[in-house]
Amino acid sequence: MPEQTTVDRPRADTQTKRYRPATDAAIALADGAVFRGTAFGASVDGAGEVVFTTTMTGYQEVCTDPSFRGQIVCMTYPLIGNYGLTDAFDESRQPWIAGLIVREYAEQPSNYQSDETIDHYLKRHGIPGIAAVDTRALTRHIRSVGDTRAALVHNTTELSDDDLIARAETAPLPGELEVVEEVRAPEIETFGPEDGPSVVVVDCGVKRNIVRSLVERGARVTVVPYGTPYEQIKALAPDGVIVSPGPGDPANLDDGLDVVRGLLADETPYFGICLGHQLLARAIGAETSKLKFGHRGGNQPVRDERTGHVTITAQNHSYQVDGATLPTHGGWQIALINLNDGSVEGLAHETLPVLSVQFHPEAAPGPRDNGKLFDQFLNLISSRSTATR
Repeated sequence: MPEQTTVDRPRADTQTKRYRPATDAAIALADGAVFRGTAFGASVDGAGEVVFTTTMTGYQEVCTDPSFRGQIVCMTYPLIGNYGLTDAFDESRQPWIAGLIVREYAEQPSNYQSDETIDHYLKRHGIPGIAAVDTRALTRHIRSVGDTRAALVHNTTELSDDDLIARAETAPLPGELEVVEEVRAPEIETFGPEDGPSVVVVDCGVKRNIVRSLVERGARVTVVPYGTPYEQIKALAPDGVIVSPGPGDPANLDDGLDVVRGLLADETPYFGICLGHQLLARAIGAETSKLKFGHRGGNQPVRDERTGHVTITAQNHSYQVDGATLPTHGGWQIALINLNDGSVEGLAHETLPVLSVQFHPEAAPGPRDNGKLFDQFLNLISSRSTATR
């Protein structure tokens, strides 16, 4: 993205990058930047990794996406909460963000389905927010320094910038925590018709729209927690298995590798989404690494290297598969790439029934261009079933 001049930016000390309107809340970064603003949401403090997302709608889905566990999210779209919130749009059992940063939030939403404001929603779930922040300046700063430790602090009138920065320096990062253990399903759940193709979803932080997308296509879906042994998954006799998106560093998730390797050995149709894509890569010997500021939003262009076809995708991840580490033998290939930075967006195999994507075909929020991947996965199951008869 080319550098642009900016207007309507809070005055800054360019030596320390500390932004200083006099207000009652602040978001402080471990690198020394401090953005002050107005408190809303719960009257508590938050700490974690500060990131930004470019999605223009779907703030409730962002809040309840488990992949945001341990992260303070800056919304680049300037007005948040304008159509309110209702429980029907939650993507999991609770919101997972550590804090929310907005330019402006709507106190009077306009939507007949709305049950509450974003302010009330965050209060109800114990999550702090900060408004009146120049989110464009903050986003540009994150793009410069990368996703970093941060603290979102309320009641800051007696706190100096140094006090705030000290809090940010001790904030935990998702890659240092067992975040998948926190967001996964506590028990096995089943959805959909009894007579549909049986799909097991390994829940590393699954969004409801993944399950919904499968059920709408007639599948019988069994959601099992991450860490469920391969033998127990096979005992469910699945026609296919999906490993879901989720938070944190894929290099920390060794427990999932035996499951993936077992499914590949059995030639069970496999669909890896986001974290599931990264675990597939690790299971075949490739490596993963952290992106500077991740991919988060609904406007990421991805090209299929086999067809040249480009789709616009919804994404939310901090890590990538290192294409240079992919095995050069065994039939594996890079199938999809991100047109913004050339990173790997999907893997394929010459003969195995495998789909693998770094993005979110279920969207929620974001464009629905890639919902067809669920059809492709179910077609893999159907083809596999026909071939083994």
